[in-house]
Amino acid sequence: MTTLATASRPRPALVLLFAAYLALLVWVVLWKLDVPRIGDAGGRVVKLVPFAATGSAGASDPVELVLNLVLFLPFGVYLGLLAPSWPWWRTAGTLAGASLALEVAQYALAVGSSDVTDVVVNTAGGLAGLGVVALARRGLRARTAVVLTRWCAAGTALAAVLVGLFVASPVRLTGPPPGDVVVGCRDGSPAGHQSPCGP
Repeated sequence: MTTLATASRPRPALVLLFAAYLALLVWVVLWKLDVPRIGDAGGRVVKLVPFAATGSAGASDPVELVLNLVLFLPFGVYLGLLAPSWPWWRTAGTLAGASLALEVAQYALAVGSSDVTDVVVNTAGGLAGLGVVALARRGLRARTAVVLTRWCAAGTALAAVLVGLFVASPVRLTGPPPGDVVVGCRDGSPAGHQSPCGP
């Protein structure tokens, strides 16, 4: 006979899938699927005004906003399955805290801009995932955890394949590694310097 405590206990497979998702999420957010590294401290950017342009950073890119929503949607699904008794505000706090931790890590490691916009959008994406779980419970009822765990497994496997293909390709989401010399020409030349490509 299945007790309530046994039914609400997280399945080991789901916990492992969540761990794999978190590892991929950290790799994507901090290093853009490149080799983990510590960046140049002079390249740190902090943007405290969400969405709008500031003196040190431009306005938020709509494509990047959508990608952030999609990246964090599974986070909400996993939390909805692993902690079904949590109130929505506790899940929202966990999502916001995780996103803030990633922004702080980007600043500490100097590997990207730390943007309040990302915290807002990432949290919204996670809450959308929580909404997916709520809708699934209405239609699937007792089968929700089983069906969504299968979807999570399929999504994680697909993500792993896509990441493998991306890593094997010559395409990179980041600039050249520190120490590489980049020569600019014409409008790419630093101000006040003679361009090596002529006037």
